[in-house]
Amino acid sequence: MDAANKLQLLSDNSSLEPMEERRIDPTQLAPCGHSPAELKRATEQLQAGSSSSLKAKQDSLGIHHAVMPGGKTIALLKTMLTSACERDCYYCPFRAGRDFRRATFKPDEMAKTFNDLQRSRVAEGLFLSSGIAGGGSRTQDRLIDTIEVLRNNLHYRGYVHLKIMPGTERDQVLRAMQLADRISINLEAPNSARLADLAPHKIFLEELLKPLQWAEEIRQTQPARLGWNGKWPSLTTQFVVGAVGENDLEILSTTAYLTKQLRLARAYFSAFNPVKDTPLENHAPENPWREHRLYQSSFLLRDYGFDLEDLPFLPNGYLPLDIDPKVAWAKQNLVEQPIEVNRADRRELLRVPGIGPKGVDAIIVARRAGTLRELKDLKTLGVLVARAAPFVLLNGQRPNWQLSLW
Repeated sequence: MDAANKLQLLSDNSSLEPMEERRIDPTQLAPCGHSPAELKRATEQLQAGSSSSLKAKQDSLGIHHAVMPGGKTIALLKTMLTSACERDCYYCPFRAGRDFRRATFKPDEMAKTFNDLQRSRVAEGLFLSSGIAGGGSRTQDRLIDTIEVLRNNLHYRGYVHLKIMPGTERDQVLRAMQLADRISINLEAPNSARLADLAPHKIFLEELLKPLQWAEEIRQTQPARLGWNGKWPSLTTQFVVGAVGENDLEILSTTAYLTKQLRLARAYFSAFNPVKDTPLENHAPENPWREHRLYQSSFLLRDYGFDLEDLPFLPNGYLPLDIDPKVAWAKQNLVEQPIEVNRADRRELLRVPGIGPKGVDAIIVARRAGTLRELKDLKTLGVLVARAAPFVLLNGQRPNWQLSLW
């Protein structure tokens, strides 16, 4: 089988693995990267009994347009060394024993294939994962060997996101951090009990959480000059949402720990969709709006100074699907005590719907030049005034706004 056919086989289920960022227009796209129209269509499909997922933005080789942390968009090859796997995770299309055609690359073959794509300008960056074959440590060696060939033999200095396998050793985590711009390991579930129902032969603490802890220990204790291009890579993880009964409080409790204690760059949430010929094939797909609310909440924890206790959980531990969690908090806390935009500190401003980190910076700069008196003053600063108006004061006055619009 030639390299192109292998990449095509490996790309078939690559949409299950979220990658990097997507450019988000807050008036058009949800934090999960899908437009409200896409989410609406997906919800309607689920209600109609369809298990089709959101339309994958990929071509036959598994190349996706991804936004880097600095804002640049690149063509990212998202692929695997092998789709053969000895683990039998209940949700996974690559699980052991499932009858489908597999594909495998050797490390030097994958490195050369990507190098050819990169030199021909088909791909610019690489996201590399793998099924587990011969144990997590041996599989990790092959992943590392691939990137070493790319870096040292083929002199590729572009973007690499390298997956960490369950069962990887600490020295392998360090070596991956010396070669990649980003590393990640998928926790899949928020705790040991839920993982037992989702992937019974994975060990939550020792196999999955520990490598993330090692990575942060390395970043804290060893000089950044030892990392790739003189800096340590960012860390991410992924959760499968809605497959085994976990609630949002469980997922976001783990997310809060990872964000605050391990400096996780981002948690990804993948709404469960059943895969034929797996133990969960008859399980109902998860509502994509739940994924959306989890992304919104994770950003509140990461970027907006919110604590877990601030999030509007229902008594059953789930977030309401019909309201943005930031708006829900504001309705409970700011309707009677609106924020005075001209005096509020950064933390207070970040609590207002429609005002993000860049908007806060713009407001603080603008206040030095004079008093903000009208909604149009905020609009020029990038504030979404339709969302912010019910929760703010401008020079001591509530802005003139139709409350029915929020």
